[in-house]
This record gives sequence, C-alpha cells and structure tokens, in this order.
Amino acid sequence: MAGQKSTAFKDLYMFPDVRFPLGFKTPKFEKYDGHGDPISHLKRYCNQLRGAGGKEELLMAYFGKSLTGVASEWFMDQDTSSWYVWDDMAQAFVKQFQYNIDIAPDRNSFSNPKKKPTKSFKEYAIKYREQAARVKPPMDDHEIITIFFQAQELDYFQNMMFAVGKSFSEAIKIGEMIENDLKTGRIIS
Repeated sequence: MAGQKSTAFKDLYMFPDVRFPLGFKTPKFEKYDGHGDPISHLKRYCNQLRGAGGKEELLMAYFGKSLTGVASEWFMDQDTSSWYVWDDMAQAFVKQFQYNIDIAPDRNSFSNPKKKPTKSFKEYAIKYREQAARVKPPMDDHEIITIFFQAQELDYFQNMMFAVGKSFSEAIKIGEMIENDLKTGRIIS
C-alpha cells in the first residue's frame, strides 16, 4: 500500500551497526518532550552518557531513549541514513526544536505576572522565578529581585522594601509573612 511503512525488523532498527562496550549499562535519562532548550537537553544527555567513551554511534543509538512525546515522535520519523555522525543528528534535533530558543523571553518581553487572588504568594513567586529563569541572556539575582519587587501590588511593595538586598528565597518568606498579616488584619490594605 502507498504510504505504509515497513514493519520488518531490519527497517525498524535505527542503528544496526552499533555494538555496546562490555559491561555498558544504560543510564536513566532525563526526558525531553519538545519543550525547553534543545541544546541544554543535548548537554544533559551527553553528560549522562560519559561512560560511552565519546563513541558517537552509541550516543546516537541511545538518543531516542532520552526523548518523550512529540520529540520522540519526531525522532522515530527520521531517516537516520542521513546521519553519519553525532553532529548530523544533533543539528537536525536542534533545528526541529529551535523555536523553543527563539521564543524564550528576553528582558524586553519578560512579563511581570500579577498575583491572582486564588494563588498564594509562594505559588506566585515560584511561577515568577521560573519565568525569570527562562530569560536569555540570564538575569542576575539582583535584577530578578528588583523586577519582582516592582511588579508587586502596593500593599506588598510598601511592606517588602526592607527585603531589598535579600535573596529571592528570603523575599518569598517575607512576602508570605505580609500575606498572612494582610489576611489576619495586622496589615491594613
């Protein structure tokens, strides 16, 4: 039938010439699902396979085990005969998921989400910090905290000023205290 893919073993085995070193044990891979920086995933993957001794064919043969979801689907649909060396495969992978790098927020697009009434201060602060970690090039701690303070509602902003110069985790603790004081009426809005 037209468009039907072969299910023969020889056609399913993506890297038939790979031989594993004696005693080689497959590490448990951190999975990439198609979201996030593909280059960061390649770095993590290569570090997890240090025991492969830099053998590109081994790196290539196990790469699919480090993927899940759409990334795994993409990998399984590839014609591996065009991948002669690791760089061929790695470049195809990065090209496919480059959009994750392209859409990473920069300082101009970094949003300062306002705290929703249904979220605790801690949940809000953690979500903010996760977004800040995606900014390219990375922001330093002082910059992250400064922007975080500026994004606060007036009640929090006024009461958090003594947290200037503290770490982000200390700022979260102070924000939680302010949240509790607002709820109990010790601080009046």
